[in-house]
Amino acid sequence: MKNIRLWGTLPLLILAIIWSYVSLMPSDSNSSVEELYGFSTDRALTHVEAISKQPHAVGFPAHETVRAYIVAQLEKMGLEVSLQQGYTAGDWANYSKAINIVTKIKGSGEGKGLLLLSHYDSNPHSSLGASDAGSGVATILEGVRAYLAQKVTPKNDIYIVITDAEELGLNGADLFANKHPWTKDIALVLNFEARGSGGPAYMFMETNRGNERLIEEFVTANPQFPVTNSLAYSIYKLLPNDTDLTVFREDRDIEGFNFAFIDDHFDYHTVRDSYERLDRNSLTHQGSYLMPLVSHFSEADLGSLKSLNDHIYFNIPVFEMVTYPFDWIWPMWLLALGFFILIVALGFKTGSLRVKEVLLGFIPMLDTLVVNGVLGYFAWQMITFIYPGYKDILQGFTYNGHAYILALALLALANCFRAYHMFKKISIPNLLVAPALLWMVICWGVAQYLPGASFFILPVYALLTCLAIAIYQKNYNPFLILFLLLPAIFIYSPFVAMFPIALGLKMLVTTTLFTTLTFWLLLPLVGRYPRKNILGALFFAGFIGVLFVAHFQSGFTEEKAKPSSLVYMLDTDTKKAQWATYEEQLSDWTSAVLGSEKTMAATENNSTINSKYNSRFTQVSSAPFKDITGPVVTIEKDTTLEGSRILEIGIFPQRSVNRLEVFTNATPIQKASVNGIELSEFYLKERKGTRLFTHYISDNDSTMLEISMPAGAELELSIYEASNDLLDHPLFTIPQRPKELIPMPFVLNDAIILKKTIRH
Repeated sequence: MKNIRLWGTLPLLILAIIWSYVSLMPSDSNSSVEELYGFSTDRALTHVEAISKQPHAVGFPAHETVRAYIVAQLEKMGLEVSLQQGYTAGDWANYSKAINIVTKIKGSGEGKGLLLLSHYDSNPHSSLGASDAGSGVATILEGVRAYLAQKVTPKNDIYIVITDAEELGLNGADLFANKHPWTKDIALVLNFEARGSGGPAYMFMETNRGNERLIEEFVTANPQFPVTNSLAYSIYKLLPNDTDLTVFREDRDIEGFNFAFIDDHFDYHTVRDSYERLDRNSLTHQGSYLMPLVSHFSEADLGSLKSLNDHIYFNIPVFEMVTYPFDWIWPMWLLALGFFILIVALGFKTGSLRVKEVLLGFIPMLDTLVVNGVLGYFAWQMITFIYPGYKDILQGFTYNGHAYILALALLALANCFRAYHMFKKISIPNLLVAPALLWMVICWGVAQYLPGASFFILPVYALLTCLAIAIYQKNYNPFLILFLLLPAIFIYSPFVAMFPIALGLKMLVTTTLFTTLTFWLLLPLVGRYPRKNILGALFFAGFIGVLFVAHFQSGFTEEKAKPSSLVYMLDTDTKKAQWATYEEQLSDWTSAVLGSEKTMAATENNSTINSKYNSRFTQVSSAPFKDITGPVVTIEKDTTLEGSRILEIGIFPQRSVNRLEVFTNATPIQKASVNGIELSEFYLKERKGTRLFTHYISDNDSTMLEISMPAGAELELSIYEASNDLLDHPLFTIPQRPKELIPMPFVLNDAIILKKTIRH
């Protein structure tokens, strides 16, 4: 009877883990957002479909078509729409034209307003932009329609800005935040984004101060499926943020919320970021944020949102959001420490704890920590060694990535059951002291160095309570223990998958470590299971089975296409040409173009073309010379003034081009401007390497560059002019890319690149 009750907790434990994931976002059957607010996912999807028919990066033909569609939809709602047009270089010296779509719903009050924000450009050159950020645009279009259908007049103005050139360096946001007169009247931003094509939408705040008031108002607005926590917020603040909202926070001290789904990262910035592959539940999740927040913040006092205080917060099933002040962090830790000391003292006093057995309890704990840590740390290296083609998925998350996460979690569990089976003769109370002590140390560390993660202490209270029960009751009720441990399951289970999804499979170590940490918290229950060796074997068998599934899903197909790259580089000075690729494992298509004489790329080729992940050419080969006219470069001015040499250089394309990139020699650059827009002084001082700027070209614009350098200095400019028409250019007969291949994102691809060097 005792074992029947004990084993009865196992299926409930598994269901609780599943629920911790399922409860994160709306399902197909959930219609609450439409019933409560009138937001229709189906209507939103029609916008996504219209927006994502073709790549629509800045300067691409479909870019204007998408802009016209969005303007028409807003005007159909009766809104007066304007276009804000201008040029910026942002903080990263990415110069481009931006055309923002701007409108507002007039409020009845005099206070500051709410901004709904997303962007309509897709990433160059092949991305269809269904998720990034067609989903954000569609969420706003449908949300505004649903809000207007309620026929209410908001107290606060509601501004709608669909920015341009976000993918090039947040240029549209820079243009609006720093040049549009409406910015001074905005107090809060809701920004909708995506970095994949599915999964729950996470909320990330951006604030220059404390988060207390923002969190309080967010909780009051009561979105039904909040997915967020202050650990992610703390980590996010340590990282170089790069959303449109960042510009508003940094340049205008305007705070707000980002909402983005990040799963299925392999579709990010690719031609597979399509209407068909967008998870409709993720789109519904975005709507479930937008509607209650618009309803709340359109009526709230937006002038009272700033605070110097921070709050701990996290989401959990049933309770949705739990939040409390940072001021509670150390008192809660000290209380837990006192509780731990008291319980251990009572355990030794009653004889339930023995020094030798407590010390032996450290062995399985350290065993699981070290072994699982090592397995997770080297997992990605082993996977890419066996499947080198994965290296060409620059997002770092494979099509079968979820299988690897599950496999590593099962392997970690197998090792945990193995280790604790070896010490099955030690009583549960004696086994619990070591992990309870280490958890106390962990909670001290996060309180000291990563306070946003201080909610980790809450499941530790449950662990300590279970330790107290185990000291006084040898045969305690397993269902009571399961109930007490539910917070540990609900809080930590999602972390097992969240970090490798967010940061890539190179972070599989977080999967094994969070699995191990959670196992320790569950020891009061799982430590009592008999036959732990058999359970360990079953989990190991599950690990092997999942690896087999992952292996059979490891090949590239039309639906799971391999990224491939090819460029033609012509030095117009030497008249020599090369084929080049970024692929680590060449596809047959790429290999056929490069031919049998291909070689590893030289270092000199790797110091030029800019890419997001600093990707380098891997292989090159000689290519036939093609008579393609390069840019005309003229020296418009060369003067010396007050100890500085000032050069004005004109670069005029002689063909249809998409991108111009300019590099310098080691000569210090004091000031520089592109078509009258100055590059940031900070960028010029801190720039790494020799890249000076990139011009993402619209309407085949010319480029006027003015450079100031020390008097007497000599300047060498390396100019790379690129067009994304390699596969369609009449001078080339390259076969079309096979269906099981897609253009590699994050790098200059399918491009004809002409290099020209000038010395003056």
